[in-house]
Amino acid sequence: MKAVRLTLICHALTQSQKVGHFHAVDEAILPVGHWPAAAEPGIRILSAPEPRALQTAIGLGATPAIEPALADVDLGAWQGLALKHLQAEAPEALEQWLQDPHCAPHGGEPIGQLCQRIAAWLEAFNGPGETWAVTHPQVIRAALVHVLGSPLAGFQHIDVLPLARLQLSRAGQWRLRLG
Repeated sequence: MKAVRLTLICHALTQSQKVGHFHAVDEAILPVGHWPAAAEPGIRILSAPEPRALQTAIGLGATPAIEPALADVDLGAWQGLALKHLQAEAPEALEQWLQDPHCAPHGGEPIGQLCQRIAAWLEAFNGPGETWAVTHPQVIRAALVHVLGSPLAGFQHIDVLPLARLQLSRAGQWRLRLG
């Protein structure tokens, strides 16, 4: 059995992240002063379909293949809204969403469903060698919940910063790689 190495990379900073808004669908990244190490030859590069992920992959010096399963969570009517706005206008709905991973008061994808989607993708993933996958904070949180076997409540306790990297490996089962 060949070892699989998968590095999930969070997209670069966006204006929404900077000012405390939920992401907007077609949002671009802000200029990056210094890009981390570029992809080396032989590394397979995947990207979520959103512009912010694609722009990040290109910034890392790669031409990515689009992977629809890495798409960001659908926040429905909350897309682009300020967190402060929701705290003032819909505090009960926001609290419910933060506490219950199976609800979706915004009309989009529940966190529990996102976690199932990413768990299924990880379990089906079998790209031998090394792969980088540029995606979103919520997707990386879902991957961590799955790999660690954490309850869904753990999802809300993980922060993923722009350009953060989560290194995973698998030879039978997924393992977190710290380095």
